[in-house]
Amino acid sequence: MGKQVCFVSILFLILFSSVPALGQEAIKISELLEDDGDISVRDMSRIDNTVVVADTLDGWDARWSGGLNGAQAAYNNWSQGGTNTISVTASTVFNLKYRYDRFAYALDTNLKYGKARIQNEGTRKTDDRFAINNKFSYLFDNKKWSAFANINFSTQFDKGFNYSVPDTVEPELISKTFAPAYFTQVLGIAFTPVDYFSAQAGMAMKETIIEDTSLSERYGLEAGERFRFEPGYSAAMYFEKELFSNIRLISSVETFTNLQRSISSTDVHFSNEIIGEINNFMNMSFQYVTIYDDDYSKKVQIKQVLSAGVSVTIL
Repeated sequence: MGKQVCFVSILFLILFSSVPALGQEAIKISELLEDDGDISVRDMSRIDNTVVVADTLDGWDARWSGGLNGAQAAYNNWSQGGTNTISVTASTVFNLKYRYDRFAYALDTNLKYGKARIQNEGTRKTDDRFAINNKFSYLFDNKKWSAFANINFSTQFDKGFNYSVPDTVEPELISKTFAPAYFTQVLGIAFTPVDYFSAQAGMAMKETIIEDTSLSERYGLEAGERFRFEPGYSAAMYFEKELFSNIRLISSVETFTNLQRSISSTDVHFSNEIIGEINNFMNMSFQYVTIYDDDYSKKVQIKQVLSAGVSVTIL
């Protein structure tokens, strides 16, 4: 009984000590939602998602995890000011990997959805992602080098709005399910000198689908168009390693250059996430993402989120 009381006490201490940081996350979310971009589209437009299959794997390996992160900030007669905010994000990731001799296959499914309730502003979406990535690989005699083929798909679950409008004007719809949606295919060569780092480059194709034609021009299509095909080439680097005990860094940079456009219009997706494990079920993370995609905006898009929550390994 004493151990249980001690565990509950520590849990409450962790949660209450985290409130100031989580309050900052809520404020950052509020600031992001005032921008002219949809937070889900920022992650969707990436051309590739590097998946590494360890050369020690033999046969199948499946992993499935789910998470629930939250943030809360409350103020009452607080001299420094502040906005009462509650946000919750649910996510699930399923990975399936296979290796036999020189052949390897990896499936990665990433689903995420989050909402925030902000005082005097109502409920708004804070995260939204539906992504499926497939990678086929063939190892050369030097196993650090391989040929690969990727087939990826991404869209979102819910509608996204631009809230940077006058108070008397309804928020502007800027995205929804299959508006946009992206199919991408990449065929190339990968170099994996160590388990935690991989670089790859190859020819790529990118298809953009806009189910709602009222949004076509927002994503670089002609008025009334529902589909666009882009041939090009892609380069990417991926890093994932435990830096310290229970502290892991995941970082990637991905580019896509359309052969029919100037190289200055190259899409760049730079993503970083630091994950700290508090125990087997609780973790804290900081995510920082920058994107340049001039089909959507001439400005660099930035996303940063600090969160804490529960993570459960199902498989």
